[in-house]
Amino acid sequence: MNLPNSISAARIAVAPLIAFLPFVQSVGWRAVAFALYLVTAMSDHWDGYIARSRGLVTDLGKLLDPIADKLLLVATFVPMFLLQAHADDPLLRLLPEVAERSAYPFMTWGVAAFWFPWWVLALIVGREVFMTWFRTFAQGRGTVIAAQRLGKWKAGFQYTWMGAAYFWFALKLLFDERRWHGPVATFWAQLVGAIGILALGVAFLLTLVSLADYLVRHRAVFTARAR
Repeated sequence: MNLPNSISAARIAVAPLIAFLPFVQSVGWRAVAFALYLVTAMSDHWDGYIARSRGLVTDLGKLLDPIADKLLLVATFVPMFLLQAHADDPLLRLLPEVAERSAYPFMTWGVAAFWFPWWVLALIVGREVFMTWFRTFAQGRGTVIAAQRLGKWKAGFQYTWMGAAYFWFALKLLFDERRWHGPVATFWAQLVGAIGILALGVAFLLTLVSLADYLVRHRAVFTARAR
């Protein structure tokens, strides 16, 4: 197994830890979750770059890389939604009870609590599922759909939003345990919340725009014959 494939395999291996550790009520373990998330998110770029630049693109790599991407998405959204969705969210009500459920909404200047709504989760996950199908569908008709710049920007803001959430899980627990609720703690909480909320909003918008861009660019796929 070459280096890029090993990186993809490692991303797959750590995904369960990224999903599990935010539920551990320990600042240290949540800091580990944040660090693992950062390394995994950054490696999403590097494994592909190394494979292309060194001529190490393989069929195994083409299989492992998208699996690693989807697992990271699920691994981050599970704790994010359970810990940041409103207690009355209709989707959250269908999910298992966990400690500190709905206890970690973002907060920022002028916003006491910003919750993670189910329809944002549904749209972003639905977009990824659709694009996986669409790429397979297009390939069967002789068209390879490469990543577009809008999609890459979407991924960047999405990663920023997720990173802010993971950092917040550790930071808020630290503040609560040490009973740091003064102006300095409030400033950092609001700053992290502002970054998370802004990145979420831009990622949501780019999810819609990039999906429309892919469909417009490759609309001929729907009328092409299968090969």
